[in-house]
Amino acid sequence: MTAAGSAHRPGPAGASRYPPIADHGLIGDLRSVALVDTGGTIGWYCCPRFDAPSVFASILDADRGGSFKLAADVPARTKQFYFPDTNVLITRFFAADGVGEIQDFMPVVAGSAEGGRHRLIRRVMCVRGSLPFRARVAPRFDYGRQSHDLSMRGGRAVFESPSLSLSLSASTPIETDGPDVWSEFKLTEGECAVFALDKLGDGVEPRSCPIAEAEDEFAATVAYWRRWLSASRYRGRWREMVHRSALTLKLLTYAPTGGIVAAATTSLPEQPGGERNWDYRYVWIRDSAFCVYALLRLGFSEEAAAFMNFLSEHVSRDCGSPSGPLQIMYGIDGRTELPEVELSHFEGYRGSAPVRTGNGAVHQLQLDIYGALIDSVYLYDKMCQPISSDHWEEIHTLVDWVCDNWDQPDEGIWETRGGRKDFVYSRLMCWVAIERAMRMAGHRGLPADTPRWQRARDAIYRQIMRRGWSPRLQAFVQHFDDDVLDASILMMPLAKFVSPTDPKWLSTLDALGRTLVSDSLVYRYDPLASPDGLRGQDGTFSICSFWYVEALTRAGRLDEARLAFEKMLTYANHLGLYAEEIGQTGEQLGNFPQAFTHLALISAAFNLDRALG
Repeated sequence: MTAAGSAHRPGPAGASRYPPIADHGLIGDLRSVALVDTGGTIGWYCCPRFDAPSVFASILDADRGGSFKLAADVPARTKQFYFPDTNVLITRFFAADGVGEIQDFMPVVAGSAEGGRHRLIRRVMCVRGSLPFRARVAPRFDYGRQSHDLSMRGGRAVFESPSLSLSLSASTPIETDGPDVWSEFKLTEGECAVFALDKLGDGVEPRSCPIAEAEDEFAATVAYWRRWLSASRYRGRWREMVHRSALTLKLLTYAPTGGIVAAATTSLPEQPGGERNWDYRYVWIRDSAFCVYALLRLGFSEEAAAFMNFLSEHVSRDCGSPSGPLQIMYGIDGRTELPEVELSHFEGYRGSAPVRTGNGAVHQLQLDIYGALIDSVYLYDKMCQPISSDHWEEIHTLVDWVCDNWDQPDEGIWETRGGRKDFVYSRLMCWVAIERAMRMAGHRGLPADTPRWQRARDAIYRQIMRRGWSPRLQAFVQHFDDDVLDASILMMPLAKFVSPTDPKWLSTLDALGRTLVSDSLVYRYDPLASPDGLRGQDGTFSICSFWYVEALTRAGRLDEARLAFEKMLTYANHLGLYAEEIGQTGEQLGNFPQAFTHLALISAAFNLDRALG
């Protein structure tokens, strides 16, 4: 039995051992994803699904996490891009004697014939001159906690752990080195080598991956993504960025259930060296509902329908639960328990401990999710197809619950751990939940307790106007009876609660611009003014920056909106991907890539482009 990881304690978590978060691209098969850095190393991969324990996690522990390294074996400059209109990632190596590239992709398996097959293919090519390459495959199963056996069978390397077995086939000779395998080879112009990592079991027979088969898999994967993207109706100014965001949102979708994960990773820090490290590989009702809105805007109705099915089949509605009939998040299979565990043996990205799996916020009360969800159902009903009678009964039940429970403190959209408050954003989205349901009922002639719903809706409106407004700041604030600003208030005109040119709103927009905006980047709130129960500081929150663009757009301040939007695009990584936050010097922080940011980019681009004409 070989060791699960190196026996020595990791050294200092220096920058050289951890590539910047932004120096990664994403590949996936609608079940799981892998991160590939600009040097050709896969430093994050969970098999066979998003929330499974990691196989490669060097991004969280350079020594114990495991990785799949593949690169030119001579000094080389590298560049990375996506094969046009796909999620096939190309990493190029420019050396003195030649140019080579790695094509990384995960074939998308449709249907049930091989639904258990999960394959990661790395195709190496020399396109000019000649280049030596070196590969090292070092899996560390179960977040580096499980040891594994390594054996060679028919030219394949088989890694077997108690929970998962993987097979590596290669078109070049491979050698064993303790728990790992490696290969050195040289390619001349026009030559190609292939590495394929397959999950074993579930009735799927292991197979090799000859060069010709890899070519076919590449062509099929390219065709899949291009066929999917061809359904987009967006023809605006920022088509490349919008389509990259759409492709990213699709990669974050778990095809078997239709759930959409908030991000591909866990525990990438909001502040390097800090404790704000969370597991985002789950289905947040809020994030998924906003994703549905963004994808519907572009014409992707199948994803919206799949999420509606996820809600119907996998989300229970217990109106007696203290956190309401909905949880704020679920597992990708709909499970309700997501216990938060700290992986104390991992040092964390650049020493950012603790590394966590699961999420302890799962049972928080966050009233805004009802508005996000019902707004997405309203848009689906309006833009896609009328919801079923069963769906309407479910919505009716949720709205009745909101009418009974909107007037209570909660943890709010930012999942603060500093105690419940009367957050204005939570009240706002309760108003949205009731207002959108009333619209659906009126448009479709559906049964509704309209007088009761209207009384609750109007009471929320009056309460926000009375207690959510600060005469001193001349702005709407984070929570009642205080003078703290919060970027979530940017949703007021977007949700049609207030006119985007209402004097109170324009005054709020100016106050937010003075206090929370820095070079188009927007902070969520000031933790010093509004303690959130955690140590350290946030970076700017990228979804808020795109909300700011959209608020400026709706207020008619188009020159400011366009400049802010173009500035935000400069903060994307080289592939057009965004993490959760932007740090003080423009670095990407937090889990990566984050659905929230990409869906907000789509919405801001759509509305700004339309306003510009």
